[in-house]
Amino acid sequence: METTTFSALSEPSRLRIVELLLHGPMTVGDIAQRLEIRQPQASKHLKVLLEAGLVQVEAIANRREYRLSPEPFRQLQGWLDNYRALWEERFDQLELYLQRLQAEQDHTQPREE
Repeated sequence: METTTFSALSEPSRLRIVELLLHGPMTVGDIAQRLEIRQPQASKHLKVLLEAGLVQVEAIANRREYRLSPEPFRQLQGWLDNYRALWEERFDQLELYLQRLQAEQDHTQPREE
């Protein structure tokens, strides 16, 4: 897993750009407008995402459209899957603990007749 992926996504504006690009390709102008930032700022963030391999750019006539690159996100998913088993185990333990507490509480409460 590339640390550049985490570094690139750690900045809130870049993370928001990735979220926008989930819906399809956009130009830098569209991104700047949606995020309510200036175009040079959006370009700077897109450059970081491009260098990290998270986005691709395609020139169409006089426009440049940015889209997500799927491979880094597949790698991120694989990395997260390594931790998913740990989370699930802890949630299972929490569920068992809560069930025991509920059973204890049910036994200590007086019964209504």
